[in-house]
Amino acid sequence: MSILQIVQNLTTEVAQIAWGLFLLAWGVGWALRGSPIPIFRIKRSGQDILEDAILAAFFLAIGSSIFALIQYLASQV
Repeated sequence: MSILQIVQNLTTEVAQIAWGLFLLAWGVGWALRGSPIPIFRIKRSGQDILEDAILAAFFLAIGSSIFALIQYLASQV
């Protein structure tokens, strides 16, 4: 196994874990935000988790794209 394959496998595993965590946070955020609990603080926590998950997904997508480009350029050399 070359160093390029090791880095590629590690990147893939980390990205899968990160997307899974995003989906979990997204689900928890919507569950808290839409819950029939009359406590506003809990609903606001759900909204905050949801906003953070969306921001994290954006940066994860940008980072994955940049890393894929670097990986492609490194494999061409």
